[in-house]
Amino acid sequence: MRILLVSPDSQVWNSRAHIHNGLGYLAGSLLANGYTDVTLHDGAVEDESVAAVLDRARAENRAYQVVGISAPTVLIERAWSIARDARARGAITILGGPHLTLQPDESMQKPEVDLVVRGEGEDALIEILRVLETSAISGQRSAVNDARLANILGLSWRDANGQVRHNPDRPLRSDLDNIPLPAYQLFKIERYTNLNPLTDGLDPHARAYTIVTSRGCPYKCIYCSKPITGDTWRGRSVANVIQEWRMLVKDFRATEIGITDDIWNLDLKRAKELCRAIIDEGLNTVPWVTIHGMKVNHTDLELFQLMKRAGCKRVGFGVESGDEYILKRVIKKSQTLDQVRAAFRNAKAAGLQTMGFFIYGMPGETEATMEKTTRLALELDPDLANFMIAAPFPGTELWKLVEKEGILFSHTWDDYAIHSDRAHFQIGDLTAELVERKWHEAYRRFYFRPQRLARRLLMRDTWQNAPQRARDAMRFFLGAKARAGSLT
Repeated sequence: MRILLVSPDSQVWNSRAHIHNGLGYLAGSLLANGYTDVTLHDGAVEDESVAAVLDRARAENRAYQVVGISAPTVLIERAWSIARDARARGAITILGGPHLTLQPDESMQKPEVDLVVRGEGEDALIEILRVLETSAISGQRSAVNDARLANILGLSWRDANGQVRHNPDRPLRSDLDNIPLPAYQLFKIERYTNLNPLTDGLDPHARAYTIVTSRGCPYKCIYCSKPITGDTWRGRSVANVIQEWRMLVKDFRATEIGITDDIWNLDLKRAKELCRAIIDEGLNTVPWVTIHGMKVNHTDLELFQLMKRAGCKRVGFGVESGDEYILKRVIKKSQTLDQVRAAFRNAKAAGLQTMGFFIYGMPGETEATMEKTTRLALELDPDLANFMIAAPFPGTELWKLVEKEGILFSHTWDDYAIHSDRAHFQIGDLTAELVERKWHEAYRRFYFRPQRLARRLLMRDTWQNAPQRARDAMRFFLGAKARAGSLT
């Protein structure tokens, strides 16, 4: 059985592309279970459409029987389009990912979607393929209506009468060490860039890999969607992580590694043990970064010093707001501003670069609260500040609140990119115009400082990618009216 695993193309980041670790895990499970004819198609780096890949395979008499597509909310419409292309060419389509877990029925109402996997997909995908390949009607479209599919937890499907069925949810796996490692060898690693060109400059020849050391997060931030990894934090053993880390350094010759956990440092003792193991194993020769924001209330100076010795280059923190009330009572971040300041202070003292994530436009915000966020960003002065406009993803508490009390402006799922320059909703007295104005103002005030401008202008990436950097500047620093005026 030939299987094509697909991640749709995304234009959210125009210059950065790093591997889709979710596809790697699915492929790893397939290979470990005897499905050896697996291909990855990551739209971020491919120069050929999925339709063209499928047509070429059919012309060579090596057609793909199954096309699996992973999609977050902002890419779901693109995923449906790919599914239409695949199904029109005779492939069985299986969709999975965060959006599908939250909104399975939406996709099951579309004829191009045969099956939807909700939650973690490694085990479910194997069980599906075993049913399909042993079905008495295997190879025919009706194989996706096999009654045995009713036994697969976390699967949405159609029975023989065309009725959509949503099987019970699949429990989260607690034994992460027993999940096969990602099939890194299937990625076209030479096509990916380094992990953050905005601070390091764009390296189109980097061998940058990502790694997941834990899944889930127990915290309840109202904007966060955790439909797949869940509210329960599950960590891999240090030995298991080191096995993969060693493979990336020694076998795959990584030039950079990025930790993509929701909260890799929840267990502070484990985080320190992992750093010590990296040092002891001599794996600290390859720089690494934390892609997502570390939780500031699970850090101390010793952790950052160990991270530095272990080869860590940069850490990111989810700051979100500079207003204590918004932070604790609205966002429900479970951290204080003093803890934020301490984390940045300790990380810098250890010699690490810092990155901060800040959100504008949460319910209850005012011009004054957003001003506090901007002032906090200036005070913390991270090497990179990411200012984002609040986005109400389906299934989150924020989504429910906006549905009940606000006005939603986004009309297609494409509008929900976290780096969008448009407000997604209005609630109470918080207008879209105010949110967008404060967001643009934050970028200008943070990055237009003389020292920042000089640093950016001296970076090779600024000149090598001048057209893209100019577009970025227009989007981040200028409001919609100003942009429109500059184009007339």
